[in-house]
Amino acid sequence: MRTADSSQPPARNPQDPAATVETTADTHPERSRPRPRSTTAILVLACAAQFMVILDVTIVNVALPAMRAELHLDAAGQQWIVNAYTLGFAGLLLLGGRTADLVGNRRAFLAGVTAFTLASLAGGLADGGGPLVAARAVQGVGGAFLAPATLALLMRTFTDPASRARAMGAWSVVTAAGGAVGAVVGGVLTEYAGWRWVLFVNVPIGAALLTAALLYVPAAGGGRGGARRLDLPGALTATAGLTALVHGTIASETHGWDSPHVWVPAGAGALLLAAFVVVESRVAHPLVPLAILRHRGLAVANPLVMAMSGAGFSMWFLLSLHLQQNLGFSAVRAGLCFVPGSLGIIAGAGIATRLVARTGPRPLIVAGMTLGTAGFVWLSRISAGGSYAGEVAGPFVLTSLGFGLALMPAMVAATGGTDPAEAGLASGILNTSRQVGGALGLAVLATVASHTTAARLAWRPHELQRALTAGYGRALLTAAAFTACAALGALALPGRRGKAPLRHHS
Repeated sequence: MRTADSSQPPARNPQDPAATVETTADTHPERSRPRPRSTTAILVLACAAQFMVILDVTIVNVALPAMRAELHLDAAGQQWIVNAYTLGFAGLLLLGGRTADLVGNRRAFLAGVTAFTLASLAGGLADGGGPLVAARAVQGVGGAFLAPATLALLMRTFTDPASRARAMGAWSVVTAAGGAVGAVVGGVLTEYAGWRWVLFVNVPIGAALLTAALLYVPAAGGGRGGARRLDLPGALTATAGLTALVHGTIASETHGWDSPHVWVPAGAGALLLAAFVVVESRVAHPLVPLAILRHRGLAVANPLVMAMSGAGFSMWFLLSLHLQQNLGFSAVRAGLCFVPGSLGIIAGAGIATRLVARTGPRPLIVAGMTLGTAGFVWLSRISAGGSYAGEVAGPFVLTSLGFGLALMPAMVAATGGTDPAEAGLASGILNTSRQVGGALGLAVLATVASHTTAARLAWRPHELQRALTAGYGRALLTAAAFTACAALGALALPGRRGKAPLRHHS
């Protein structure tokens, strides 16, 4: 009688389409998981890629006047340089996240970096508004595949709770600080090198990322079953629904909320997303298995991330306008004023990284969003005759510290207990919440600011700066309501004892 050898892998049915993938991962673990000495390189690689994606959300903003002047754009064309990127990015994040699970992190990462880099080169060479907007849209598509792949790569590489917390802390710092750094870098490049370099700068970065990915990202380690399991009906309805919803939200910045330009695409987006839920409940291999939404951390944390992003994105936008329009700062000087906020985010994320393994995410999110609420209330008291040091710096740093304290724990809560095979999907849902929350929040707060300003001007038409400041202050006070809701909502997260353990996989 032959005794079973526990070192041998279990028998697999050769007809099983997942057998090939799973056998490769089991019999060649060195191909599916990085060696310890490469984990630092993977952390740097993932953070650098995420930084490039987030940087491009804001780096173009300060270059818009120069782009408009050289390419002879109208106001709508100028707006679409920003909106095309947002649409491509937010609309395809779920598909990008699932693709990382199905074809592997390495392929998704390489595809995303390649598309982003080539689109950046094309945008820098654009000779008109149309080619530039098209390049920005492709950049967004590349970012939609790249961003989930970076977070999924970290989740699969760092399986120990302490090391994962440190890795996600670094990732969250890069994510939060990228927007502020983009304002500084964009101002410097536009002023001293020309607007085209806000796009050209991605080309050498992308080439370096491609080289590093080929060297350090494991060739295996994807999902189950390959690309033939991609849920095309789900992908189409999710992508079209998110794109329509974000498009309608963006349109509210130039049209009223009761305009057909807003409610027609927003309504269509809502119907398509409802159809997406129906499709996912019926197909054999859904793009988003509805069972994943039963994970309490993911279900609770994503609305929190939406509220946090809506307030955080708006803060950078509103303060940038206040510094330049009311305080008369140049683009470069305004960008430099965001550096203390970046340092506050880094400090908060550092504290969270040290504490999250002991406390769990819930108390850190509550504390961070409480600080954020206090900071927004303080910021809402800005005045037309005030100063950066006297009215902005203190509450700005306090608010940024709160965001740094809460962001990484929110990511841990959303992704920590999910199946490793669905890491890309979980990160895609999380990134979608961030982008859609940011777009919705900015649209709501921009509308609050514009309506308040218009009402003030109708009363005192010669006090433009006071009216603008009143609008920004009211919008910042509304942002405080967002963060207060996030602090209260975090109480619904499981406590440390109720938290699903991080799964270790070999």
